[in-house]
Amino acid sequence: MDYAKRVDQHLDKILSNKDSLTKIMRYSVLSGGKRFRPTLIYTVAQTFDTNLDLADASACAIELIHAYSLIHDDLPAMDDDDIRHNQPACHKQFGEAQAILAGDGLQALAFEVLSSDMQLSAQIRIKAIQVLTHASFEMAQGQSIDLGIASKIVDADTLKDMHQKKTGSLLSCAVKLGALVSDSCSEQDIHILENFAKNIGLAYQIQDDVLDVLTPEEVLGKKQNSDANKNKPTYPVLFGLERSKYEFKRLYQQALSGLDALSVDVAQLKALTLKLQDRKF
Repeated sequence: MDYAKRVDQHLDKILSNKDSLTKIMRYSVLSGGKRFRPTLIYTVAQTFDTNLDLADASACAIELIHAYSLIHDDLPAMDDDDIRHNQPACHKQFGEAQAILAGDGLQALAFEVLSSDMQLSAQIRIKAIQVLTHASFEMAQGQSIDLGIASKIVDADTLKDMHQKKTGSLLSCAVKLGALVSDSCSEQDIHILENFAKNIGLAYQIQDDVLDVLTPEEVLGKKQNSDANKNKPTYPVLFGLERSKYEFKRLYQQALSGLDALSVDVAQLKALTLKLQDRKF
């Protein structure tokens, strides 16, 4: 099943208003992207034979949060990137003020979408909102750490903490949301999935650090070596490329082996993990 296409169809409907702010929001949300976080939600839900209609709101909400974070990350006061998904970043296309408002709008819309899904019980909606708000706050913490350590020498623990918050928090959130809408997911399964999410969250960001160095701009969809040009501490800077490649592959393998303890067939989750490990951007 094409989960990216599924979430895009729903996002297109959610962002169907013709007002000027929504058009700017559409520009950033529907311009491309891997849709990995919604795909993770759908894959977890499918693993437990859950009706995917119950996962649509969570999938859309987490992608709206992700899109808002990218708009704000690209701003001159933050990461100062001009290109996103091989097109001008939101602030380059519409100006900084409108980009900030678009990000604000997407964040608010995410929680409206999640809280309004009447297919889910009120209890599940409240839990889902709690999970997403916590992850969104941790993501902001991670970005704050990232800005604070530029041009500084940091240790591995600080770098790991930053990555687990800035990138890992939303990935862990996706796993939790997929489990939350699945009635047959036990507490033991949730614990196993949380460890899985921690491993792929850190692996994903270390891999991003490596791809930033190795991947051409037209494939990456943004400027190559952007981290190095901003004097950001990364895994390749601290440990070198070869050790960084070894580390993210080790974490993916750890994530894969941990899935074997789940009470259900894990073929889809394993296939997704292997696809991530082999990604080029």
